[in-house]
Amino acid sequence: MSKIQEASLRDLHPTQLTVGMIVVQDKRKHLEALSAADRVSFMKAHPMPAVIGPQGALYITDHHHLGRAAFDAKVSSGFFLVEADLSKCTPEAFWKEMNENQWVHPLDENGVRHYYAAIPAGLSKLVDDVYRSLAGYVRDAGGYEKTPTAFAEFVWADFFRRNIAIETVRSDFQTAVRAGSSLAHSKWARNIPGFNGKQ
Repeated sequence: MSKIQEASLRDLHPTQLTVGMIVVQDKRKHLEALSAADRVSFMKAHPMPAVIGPQGALYITDHHHLGRAAFDAKVSSGFFLVEADLSKCTPEAFWKEMNENQWVHPLDENGVRHYYAAIPAGLSKLVDDVYRSLAGYVRDAGGYEKTPTAFAEFVWADFFRRNIAIETVRSDFQTAVRAGSSLAHSKWARNIPGFNGKQ
């Protein structure tokens, strides 16, 4: 089941409500700068983990930013690796299994949890959470380590949401990144996955 497979990006279902659109735009620009052949190679080198759900629908469990960026860049298909086949599950059993495996994150751009039915049906419907972009930029600046812990970036986003004013994030993103990097190294962040404590 680990073989890389190809599917239309229009057929991929998200398992979260939001992405950081600043990160998405960066990835889209990168994809658009590649030749068609290099774009395919890049997508194949970054397969999206997916679960087969009821009626054979494909639900990606990670790389939502790449998926949305590729969709926006008019890339027609992406590559995925199947983590599990839950196609025989009822919708209720499917979402229960997804939740237990930490393959779904139904929280909105304000950190509020929703019913699974609120998750968009397609990548184009994901909404912006600017704090998720902030979390990505802080990580890239060395604020914390990349970790296999499920949805760790969202934990960081919620940490920054509570500590950095939205006005700063929207009006002066680079200042927010510096503030986030400082916070990421503070004692208040030490229990968050990926904390490194290095200045």
